[in-house]
Amino acid sequence: MSAFGKVAVVYGGLGAEREVSLNSGTRVLAALQARGVDAHGVDAGADLLQVLVSEGYDRVWNVLHGTGGEDGRLQGALEWLRIPYTGSGVLGSALSMDKLRCKQIWRALGMRTPEFMVLRDGADCAEAIARLGLPLIVKPGHEGSSVGMSKVRDADALPAAFELARRYDSCVFAEHWITGAEYTVALLGDTALPTIRLETPREFYDYDAKYTTDTTRYHIPCGLSESAERALGDVALRAFRAIGASGWGRVDFMADEAGHPYLLEANTVPGMTDHSLVPMAARAHGIDFDELCIRILETSFAERGAGGDTPSAEVAP
Repeated sequence: MSAFGKVAVVYGGLGAEREVSLNSGTRVLAALQARGVDAHGVDAGADLLQVLVSEGYDRVWNVLHGTGGEDGRLQGALEWLRIPYTGSGVLGSALSMDKLRCKQIWRALGMRTPEFMVLRDGADCAEAIARLGLPLIVKPGHEGSSVGMSKVRDADALPAAFELARRYDSCVFAEHWITGAEYTVALLGDTALPTIRLETPREFYDYDAKYTTDTTRYHIPCGLSESAERALGDVALRAFRAIGASGWGRVDFMADEAGHPYLLEANTVPGMTDHSLVPMAARAHGIDFDELCIRILETSFAERGAGGDTPSAEVAP
């Protein structure tokens, strides 16, 4: 695997998703080393860029979840240093991490996403209930792994949900709750991997359901017809390209009771833990974990424009 040169698996960091990132990165590092790649783990601290330069790394396998690693900051710094990296560029990373602007782009393109309202202070809570109804979900605008998210069933719980989200981000919004099945589509290059239907006894697919409990059920096959699953994969690819994302990632959906899918969010550095969805979908497609890590590493050879990725013209709904 000498073509890759010396590879830094960048993980950890100081954000809310540090533990998940360390878990993901440890697994990725072991997989690359098992395939003969000269890979080294680099815990992202304040001296990250200095370490990458001084240690002579040729490319970065980015598994730094959340703030700093998934929002375009690391991508921009690496482009300045001319160090190739995996996954989406600056634009796609920044837009996918900004859940609010991501939804605004999808809506402008006529793609389904749940109704929403920005919450600027406690006074907005009553208006949100009047506009969106109950239940609803409250989200910080720039976090991943469901950090700071709350499902709200009654009006009295909304102010506390708003305050929790605001602990993580100054941008907070409420979203109409879609009652129905939850799906996720993992993407590898231009391929939509098998859809996974998620089922959890918890209020929603939250941080614990994703990483700490064994009660979440993952349905592959997902139960959709072949044509419906193919259509969902096409929507995921269009949504991903619409925000300039590329390489690999995941797009999440809720379907209403009539079966209409609604876009929730896109993820450009999804988890790679033993509970994570992209490795599950890849395995169902015949790609084992080690091979998946190599294929993602190959995305570091992508040509990028001055601003990172360029959105595809293929974004019509």
